[in-house]
Amino acid sequence: MARLSPTQPFIHPACTITESTFGAYVEIGKGSRLAHAHFGDYAYCDRYADIANARIGKFANIAAFSRIGATDHPLHTAACHHFLYRSNDYWDDAANDGAFFAQRKSRVAHIGHDTWIGAGAMIKPEVTLGHGAVVAAGAVVTKDVDPYTIVAGTPAKPLRLRQPRKVADRLIALAWWDWSHEALRTTLEDFRTLKAEAFLEKYES
Repeated sequence: MARLSPTQPFIHPACTITESTFGAYVEIGKGSRLAHAHFGDYAYCDRYADIANARIGKFANIAAFSRIGATDHPLHTAACHHFLYRSNDYWDDAANDGAFFAQRKSRVAHIGHDTWIGAGAMIKPEVTLGHGAVVAAGAVVTKDVDPYTIVAGTPAKPLRLRQPRKVADRLIALAWWDWSHEALRTTLEDFRTLKAEAFLEKYES
């Protein structure tokens, strides 16, 4: 029997999940922390990922210890400590700063379909990774990444293209990530063996 399910995410032990939703065949690695996140179909994260305020596309591959939508602290005020906005943790008569949390939650990171985020990488709030983009291990992504582009470094910069632009555009138009589970099974061997251009030539029609 297949390990992953179309109806229930496979959630490993010791995860903390807050107000998050999941598509079909999703897996969440051990010890991961999710808050206000949506995982598209077939997306997964490995161990100890930390993901907040993010929309994760279909077939996203998120490696261990990566962080997406890393929450920030106020820098324009006299202090940047928790006591400013998690005030109720410190005083019985002080309310938390709801406006701060609402503003933080609104800064959504968008991760495209068929993306790969390497181990220990960080994607900052409001950043968009285009479909097919790849983030090298340990990179810190502070700006949007074009589709099918590989980025590396701190801050991350383009390293090379994963696919030539024309091929990338054709893959996006094909949108194989929207195919049914049955269609993916039927074409599995071609996914395994054909290079991208040959795959396109066979299935674009």
